[in-house]
Amino acid sequence: MIVLTVNSGSSSIKLAAYEVSRTGPHKRLAADHQSGETLDEHATLQRFLASVPTTPAAVAHRVVHGGTRFTKPARIDDSVVRQIEGLSELAPLHNPKALRWIAAARSIFGPDVAQVAAFDTAYFASLPRVAAEYALPARLGIDEGVRRYGFHGLAHEAMWRRWRELNGDGERLITLQLGGGCSIAAIAAGRPLDTSMGFSPLEGLVMATRCGDIDAAVVPYLQHRLGISAEQVITQLNHEAGIAGLSGGSGDFTELLARNDAGSHFALDLYCYRARKYVGAYLAVLGGCDGIAFGGGVGEHVPGVRARILEGLRWAGIEIDPVANERARGEEALISPPGGRIKVHVIPVDEEEMLVDAAVAAT
Repeated sequence: MIVLTVNSGSSSIKLAAYEVSRTGPHKRLAADHQSGETLDEHATLQRFLASVPTTPAAVAHRVVHGGTRFTKPARIDDSVVRQIEGLSELAPLHNPKALRWIAAARSIFGPDVAQVAAFDTAYFASLPRVAAEYALPARLGIDEGVRRYGFHGLAHEAMWRRWRELNGDGERLITLQLGGGCSIAAIAAGRPLDTSMGFSPLEGLVMATRCGDIDAAVVPYLQHRLGISAEQVITQLNHEAGIAGLSGGSGDFTELLARNDAGSHFALDLYCYRARKYVGAYLAVLGGCDGIAFGGGVGEHVPGVRARILEGLRWAGIEIDPVANERARGEEALISPPGGRIKVHVIPVDEEEMLVDAAVAAT
């Protein structure tokens, strides 16, 4: 059967069509990636379908936030749509966009084609309680849905699966999904024990335009000092901070590595320091590790960032081969030295393959 995947971001869409294989990798038949705030979902889907040989049997949608309700892929019906709408308060940049693509696909295909939602938060639904909860009384925390949900679950699970296929043994893996948004996870035998993103995708690592970890008291402080609302402060922390904010506007890591100005150097130092600090923390969570995997646009394409993140970790058995690391740009590669105790891989993340698996499981 053919499965259509709809991977919607806050301002982009990735569409793909796959012929499903029950025994091996699925065969990609067509793919398209577009960016823009004003994309017409219905028209974009119709144009893409012209490149697909036959009507798909199922459509798989990536939905960022599934809350505590959706811990596995779900067949989409009116009830599921309403529940995703109810979670939009927790993911205002992503869930409403996903709902628009879901509505367009349901309109085009009608009830005869299964629509399936796969949730980025689902992989982290089983986080240990000590990793999932904040130190808040229940009336402020769990009772109000304030907890650590984790994000990029499809990407982290995909890296885990591929790392196991490549290595066959080893149970403890640290995965770094480094793109516009960045997160890191500690995984033991396929189960995540911790991850850096929390209640929202703002928590954790320094990112392209997001600040990552920050004292909550900063929000009311800036609200008072700048005379703006809390929502406006959060918007600035999401869109005007991170690497771009520190460097003076650029979020291009290759460009920043080539610059000689102090702002660019500091932005990179802070970015890599924060990631290295999390690697150290997750070595403690896992009791050591067997491997490290880099994915995402930065993780897959920028050797200099990978090298700086893992710099100084030889004491923990973590080393990279400079030549192998430099060659690894956008392709799968082992970048640790031959015979190294901890295997470090670059693993291109295939969220679409995960979406196809979700569609098959749910139908």
